Amino acid sequence: MKQQNRIMLETACAIAKKTHSKGVLLYADMIEDYEALAKIGQEKQVDLILAIKDEASFQEASEIFKKILRIPNVPLGRINQVKMAIIQALSKGLVKKGDKWVCLSGIPQTKALDNLLVLEFGKEFEIISSPDLPVISEIVMPEVFDTLLTLALELSSEGKEGRKPAGTIFVLGKHEEVLKFSHPMVINPFQGYPEEERNILDHRLKETVKEFSSIDGAFIIREDGVILAAGRHLDASGENIEIPLGLGSRHRAAAGITRLTDALAIVISEETGGVRIFHHGKIFMEIEKGE
Repeated sequence: MKQQNRIMLETACAIAKKTHSKGVLLYADMIEDYEALAKIGQEKQVDLILAIKDEASFQEASEIFKKILRIPNVPLGRINQVKMAIIQALSKGLVKKGDKWVCLSGIPQTKALDNLLVLEFGKEFEIISSPDLPVISEIVMPEVFDTLLTLALELSSEGKEGRKPAGTIFVLGKHEEVLKFSHPMVINPFQGYPEEERNILDHRLKETVKEFSSIDGAFIIREDGVILAAGRHLDASGENIEIPLGLGSRHRAAAGITRLTDALAIVISEETGGVRIFHHGKIFMEIEKGE
């Protein structure tokens, strides 16, 4: 293991113990020796959660570590690496509100860890915008959430056929309430197909969803991943909703429907390509367009 990475890891472990943190959340694509990493964790008696983007590295690390997260294979800077690791860990129930974790990230191209943060979830508003953290697994299956977030980040990074990002809303979970407070803007392209053919967990559906992302309106997705509709207008009022200046009707609609129904919404900005996740009418995480 590189000397710099070893120093950063040992320092992170020491800080975790002194700050009474739960452990170290590590963006681990730059780690080349996972056995050495596990040994450090054992020697320091510190819990490690690994977040990895590369498929081969993920498979190798999975043979040694139980707490391991697969991060979307899109460009991510240091802070976005931490954000993606946190949101994946939240979705799988590995971390929760009130937890304190030491987070390590860096630049995969240089294979060097160089960024260390001590974060208390629910109090750190630069990374997580709202103290009201959802229990994602109570709203939508974690693998459904992960799949849609990955798809949103891909749309953000590449757009449709290389063009600017398609502004899109994915509304996840609480589907009966969401359908009640929305109406079709176009003929539903998913109506009439068997459920197994319109489940987002089927990787063959990804390109179809990307094609339909240019349709105005929202995708409505059941908690088990079945796409119920696309092109839905969200009727929930955006009045008295506080969202940052510069965000338009799409973000206001996402805030309104999540406040009314307790669903989750993932919004891709057509202007900036940023991805924002809404719950209870508020943004709880924002991921800037991939660098």
